[in-house]
Amino acid sequence: MHGGGGSSEGGKKRARIEIIPLIDVIFFLLATFVLFTLSLNKTGGLTVSLPTSETSIPRDTAGTVTLSVTSEGSIAWNKDLITLDEFLDRIQRYKLEEADPRVLINADERALFAQVVYVVDQVRIAQIPKIYIETRIFQSK
Repeated sequence: MHGGGGSSEGGKKRARIEIIPLIDVIFFLLATFVLFTLSLNKTGGLTVSLPTSETSIPRDTAGTVTLSVTSEGSIAWNKDLITLDEFLDRIQRYKLEEADPRVLINADERALFAQVVYVVDQVRIAQIPKIYIETRIFQSK
């Protein structure tokens, strides 16, 4: 009766389900799921403080190249900082290589308007008609 060896009177061991390892597995799966879902909404560009807009709509970034304009005026192709010459070369190559080229521009809200206009102009000069501007949704108080 005492000793708690897990055996019944017939000498057979009873099956025991250990809960602690199951909880560990569940927490691992939960953490993996959370990290995966957080990565779904990431943009391909640099992290910038986007301006707000009341007319923002969700975007599909599949097949787009992201051009970022930082508050200092730097340009990035996806997440790579590039020079103006590299930008002009890459935009021409992208137009030639991609059947349906699309460009997503995300500019810091403190970037000069002229810098953003320059990027838009160069994309239009490359004859890429699908240009999207990334913004944050305006939250009314």
